[in-house]
Amino acid sequence: MELRQLKTFMAVCEEMHFTRAAEKLGISQPTLSQQIRAMEEELDVPLFDRVGKKIVLTQAGRLLHEHGLQIVRQLDNALDAIAELRDHRRGSLIVGVLPSDLDYRISGMLIDYHNEFPFIHLKVVSSIEIVQQVLDSEVDIGIGLMAEPDSRLVRMPLCREEYVLVVSERHPLAGRREITYEELCDVDTVMFPRGYIGRELVEGCCSRYGLSLRTIMETGTVTSLIQLVRANIGATIQPRPLIESMNGEGLRCITIAGSPPIRSLEIIHRSDRYIGKAASTFIRKVIGHFRP
Repeated sequence: MELRQLKTFMAVCEEMHFTRAAEKLGISQPTLSQQIRAMEEELDVPLFDRVGKKIVLTQAGRLLHEHGLQIVRQLDNALDAIAELRDHRRGSLIVGVLPSDLDYRISGMLIDYHNEFPFIHLKVVSSIEIVQQVLDSEVDIGIGLMAEPDSRLVRMPLCREEYVLVVSERHPLAGRREITYEELCDVDTVMFPRGYIGRELVEGCCSRYGLSLRTIMETGTVTSLIQLVRANIGATIQPRPLIESMNGEGLRCITIAGSPPIRSLEIIHRSDRYIGKAASTFIRKVIGHFRP
């Protein structure tokens, strides 16, 4: 089997449509069909079941697809390594970061990294699905909350951060240094929507006391949450280091008594992904940034 044939097969798997796969590869549909038939004849098994105009993978097709992903990934790793050897400090790097941390936490580090690797095209994307994006190879490196163990990932812990109640200096609680969960759940809050990892972490801590937050407004960015807090619309609950990293003028942080919510950050990449000098330097800078 030739690599060209495997790539044709993988394109059909991705599109699950012969015509669209042919258009993606820039070949005619009859040529693509001929290549698939040649593969099936060589393997002596069908790779696709044709059901009317639809196609589905056979068991043999699923096996080839599973191993084909590994072959294509290894080839990409080899090409990346050769490209880095040939064009020192050139290439690209895609990093997934939690929205709040992208807003405030890592801008200085990105500037530092660019100064050292000015020819690396660095793309930083905001995401709450970082683990899945790393596993799907949509991003090369992820910076996010610690996830469940997975043998497909290399995981490097960064830090543990305590959540605090953040209020306006005009809020009735602005003079408090500490607040209980019972009091916390009587406060009007502005928070990320349900489903966001940080929101679920805080709600989980409240639920252990049989309580839930009294949330009056939800928004998807930490910038808008802080603007709402400054306007004294409500309070929010965010990691203390995140609040300290932004302009805290007009804000007050109140410690949550007992067992406050804690988030653990980590940096991850696929265990089978090639990590060259540019990527390894980025990882080292991230670790140094969060663990000075």
